[in-house]
Amino acid sequence: MIKSVNPYTQKEVFEIEELSSAQVEKAIDKADTTFLSWREVSFKERSRLMLDAAKELRKNKQEYAETITKEMGKPITLSLDEIEKCAWLCEYYAENAEKQLADRKIVTEAFDSYVTHEPLGVVLAVMPWNYPLWQVFRFAVPLLMAGNVGILKHASNVIECAENIQKIFWRAGFPEGCFTNLAVRSGEVEKILRNKKVKAVALTGSNGAGSAVATIAGSEIKRSVMELGGSNALVVLEDADIENTIKTCIFSRFQNTGQSCIAGKRLLVHSAIAAEFTQKFVTAVKALKSGDPMEKDTYIGTMAREDLAQELEELVQNSVKQGAKILTGGKRNVAYLEPTVLGDVTPQMSVFTDETFGPVIGITIFDTEEQAVELANDSIYGLGASIFTEDLQRARSLISKFDDGSVFINERVKSDPRLPFGGVKSSGYGRELSYEGIQEFVNVKTVYINKY
Repeated sequence: MIKSVNPYTQKEVFEIEELSSAQVEKAIDKADTTFLSWREVSFKERSRLMLDAAKELRKNKQEYAETITKEMGKPITLSLDEIEKCAWLCEYYAENAEKQLADRKIVTEAFDSYVTHEPLGVVLAVMPWNYPLWQVFRFAVPLLMAGNVGILKHASNVIECAENIQKIFWRAGFPEGCFTNLAVRSGEVEKILRNKKVKAVALTGSNGAGSAVATIAGSEIKRSVMELGGSNALVVLEDADIENTIKTCIFSRFQNTGQSCIAGKRLLVHSAIAAEFTQKFVTAVKALKSGDPMEKDTYIGTMAREDLAQELEELVQNSVKQGAKILTGGKRNVAYLEPTVLGDVTPQMSVFTDETFGPVIGITIFDTEEQAVELANDSIYGLGASIFTEDLQRARSLISKFDDGSVFINERVKSDPRLPFGGVKSSGYGRELSYEGIQEFVNVKTVYINKY
């Protein structure tokens, strides 16, 4: 049995029987058969179904949000926001997919020549627990709109969320086999990916998981998209609006109890404002309300599992041994870790070099723009960076110097259906969302026609 446990109450939430190898193979066969008919369905019909999926998400938003909160501890207000964002994504691709995949005429010596976009078939998703619906929907929605079908291996601790996703598409009227949750453990991923009917894979998760799955996909010559870790820098220049910057940095770091690949994890502050900024930032962190994630005014819930909180606590303690100072927080109770700010952080410390996946941030001080860029780029990750300044011309001049998949000015790094999302370096490859995202799992086919 695969079971999920509420990290706040430590009580079991849901259990499901693990699928046998024969059941998995049967599900893949069904998905492949469905693909043959689904690829012929018109964009108009796919759009109608996707809009119905958006309606279903909103109709039963409370049910789906409460399951997120129970299974992984996300504060309920953020769980509700996650459902709403999934509905927005459905609407975005329902409106735009046909245009994004339209044939593209190319003028050549031929009588006719153009590029068309055709679906690949069955695509596997290996997904994490931190945004248990959003991460899957940003894979599934463009995939289905392009005429592919999806199978899901979700994180075991959010297995009811996984079942809910399948239920959402079923309730919306999608044909059986268009989207299938496979209740299996990680050890089954290799066998699934090596199945000849599975044509590609998308993974969101750790670098270790990404490397392992990408290796398998590479050996099978199958397309893959990897959205992996991040250690985003929040770069606060001396002319930043301190009050608004602090609000943005707080949300960037501590939303979802800090469990986000795109969270700001390294706070880099100019020496001219470091003392004032640090004092006000720490005061704001201390004011964050911790508590039962099912209560609407809770900002910091528990981490998703006790072992994750233990690992992060050890990282904090190790950084302190290396010379960092705890400015607030640092204490743990089961899966709950206090929102924690460390000062005097240098690039050699664990809180700077490692991905801090939870409510912890370190402050590092710089003197010049050049130092800020060097510090921001001093990471194996390259997902995103935020620059805070009132001089937009100055900010624009810095954008190309950051080794990241995205740069946000006076804003936290965030995903938006209208913009491509993804990273460089150890943050992975490929893009999700927008035009670039729907192009990842299609065959870009050249057609060249002459007549005698």
